[in-house]
Amino acid sequence: MGASSDESIADHPPRRVDLLRKYFRDGRAPWAIRDGKMAFLTIGDCESSLDRPVDRRTFGALLRDRHAEELKYEATEAFAAQCPRESARNLLLSSSVRSALITAVLVIAALIALSPRLVMASAMLLVLAYFFGVAAVRLFLTVIACFQPKPQERRALDDADLPIITILAPLFREAHALPGLVQAISRLDYPADRLDVKLILEQHDRETIKEANRLNLDSRFDLIIVPPSHPQTKPKACIYGLACAHGDLIVIYDAEDEPSPDQLRTAAEIFSDADDCLACVQARLNYYNPDENWLTRLFTLEYCLWFDHFLPALERLGAPIPLGGTSNIFRTDILVDVGGWDPHNVTEDADLGLRLARRGYRTTVIDSTTLEEANCKTGNWMRQRSRWMKGFMQTWLVHCRNRTARDDWQLFIAVDLFVGGTAFAALLIPFLWAAVLVEWQFGVSLLDPFPQQLKSATAAALIAGNLSCMVLAAYAPIRRGLARLSPAALLTPVYWIMMSIAAWIALWQLLHRPSFWEKTDHGLSGEAKARRSAALDAFGLECDPAARQIAADEESAQQKRARPGTTAE
Repeated sequence: MGASSDESIADHPPRRVDLLRKYFRDGRAPWAIRDGKMAFLTIGDCESSLDRPVDRRTFGALLRDRHAEELKYEATEAFAAQCPRESARNLLLSSSVRSALITAVLVIAALIALSPRLVMASAMLLVLAYFFGVAAVRLFLTVIACFQPKPQERRALDDADLPIITILAPLFREAHALPGLVQAISRLDYPADRLDVKLILEQHDRETIKEANRLNLDSRFDLIIVPPSHPQTKPKACIYGLACAHGDLIVIYDAEDEPSPDQLRTAAEIFSDADDCLACVQARLNYYNPDENWLTRLFTLEYCLWFDHFLPALERLGAPIPLGGTSNIFRTDILVDVGGWDPHNVTEDADLGLRLARRGYRTTVIDSTTLEEANCKTGNWMRQRSRWMKGFMQTWLVHCRNRTARDDWQLFIAVDLFVGGTAFAALLIPFLWAAVLVEWQFGVSLLDPFPQQLKSATAAALIAGNLSCMVLAAYAPIRRGLARLSPAALLTPVYWIMMSIAAWIALWQLLHRPSFWEKTDHGLSGEAKARRSAALDAFGLECDPAARQIAADEESAQQKRARPGTTAE
């Protein structure tokens, strides 16, 4: 930090974070004033005797420490301050959303008072129409995806011509997964000197920090320790990494990710030949433990449908693409230009994908897969899914608030029938099934005020919509050679019930704890444990007592999570 006699530039007014990014990219930053001259911190050659040479890891640690308050503001407050209408912070307290909700409640109450039976019947008809519309769009997207486009042509780049890529890996209570992630990064077909890996760890997560130090990581890996601040979310951690990145491209990887070795090279070559409007390359996601149990089979069917069919079809239609939470590679300058991630949105990936499209940028989906661990335990799956559902609701509300007359039908499909449709269809499922059961048991139909032909048509549409979703789930894995999983589609109705429960939990949290991040625990499956063991063997390490301490910490964290008010937002 310099001698005590030095006049530190930290006493000067805070610097803009884009200037801080420039320091990280250049590897050179003003550090102190000595004898009336500026001394620099540098990872390169010293330009004067006053300069202080350090390695890149030390450079990053010192610079982050000096600019800690600026980084904290950037990661927690800056997006909401600069883009208030695009932020999910205080979303339900905004005047426009509040006015719309109040107006809707008053109109519905007035209509019910005038004609309750007709209003209930009309509402049921609208619910059925919306549910059928969501199902029809998904069927349409799957059909579009059946027509395979030509393979993306790209020009092979020499290693010297490849851009520097910063890998952001936000980790929280992921000590068990860290060896496998480091090994997966080491297997990437990309020059080591062109990689800038940021392992972003929380300051109070002692076990993951301890594990990172135990692995004795090489110079590619930079440990970013995030001090306590709210909200405690993945996008907040990513913003810390973005401020410290020196890559021309940025990719997000989760703790349990195993990307295809050619993924980054493929993305870099696609970017090199693309126009300036290409902002993001999204790789496909799937699971390495699909056969673990019935839940992992259904989860795999869903991912096959989402990443192998829906997202590529949205791209072919020119529609916005809600990004997956990992394996998306961005142009750094564009990512900074659109404000990065919203730290208050718990599906920051989907929101960012839509925001990129609104700004005139596009995303392409590449035929490269990252394997992850599918949730194999119901409670853990429910926590993850309720967070996703809540984030989809946040994203839908944000982008509804920003509608303009220029919005096209593609944006309507992505926002209302894809992102919004995923959450709202799950919320509506209990009402649809309850109506069917009431009519079956008591012969009372909510659609009685309407003609019999309309009742018959809506019943047929409901049956067709449900069957089509089951057929799509069965068809989805065939392209990947996973046809053995197709029979699990018969359990799709059970999966819908679980999604509905998660959606109602999400709605409650949206009203009471909007930025609360439901932590997904990894490393629970037998396959994940075997992979951790293999990764530790590759490092010449054993599952020592520290591993048992990691498990104990995770159990303690789960117990705290079960008690209200113990997890910060």
